[in-house]
Amino acid sequence: MNQDANHDFYLRLRSKITRWAKTPGGKRHHLLNTLLLAPDFFHLLCKLSADPEVPLKHKAQVAAALTYFAAPIDLMPEALMGPAGYADDVALAAWCLNQLLNKVDASVVHKHWAGNGKLIDQIRRVIDTTDSKLGGGVATRAARWLERKTALTAK
Repeated sequence: MNQDANHDFYLRLRSKITRWAKTPGGKRHHLLNTLLLAPDFFHLLCKLSADPEVPLKHKAQVAAALTYFAAPIDLMPEALMGPAGYADDVALAAWCLNQLLNKVDASVVHKHWAGNGKLIDQIRRVIDTTDSKLGGGVATRAARWLERKTALTAK
């Protein structure tokens, strides 16, 4: 995805999640606060993919996480589940961002955070929430997918 396509996807994602959050089903959905982070995490990943301070080997993970967001078929397909289907995308993004925070200068990641609250708090909340509400299996399978994709691009 190029930067224009990323921006368009971000705008559509933000609009879709925001509209859904105002519906009766969205307002009472048990993952609403997690799903509201989808556009912010996507935006952060886009910024990190273009940042020259992020090493190439870590950009492969970022690119894979961005690809997962845009993929029509994944563990929880949005086409079947609506905006709730972004829960696995957000979990994968949180896992990827957590890895980045542990492997690169954290200030490089933090400077691009445009969301609300502290990034590390949001990441921990997403990981805890998705593990408890979806079961650790979803986040674990998504993380394994990311590791496989990254390993393939490294070869």
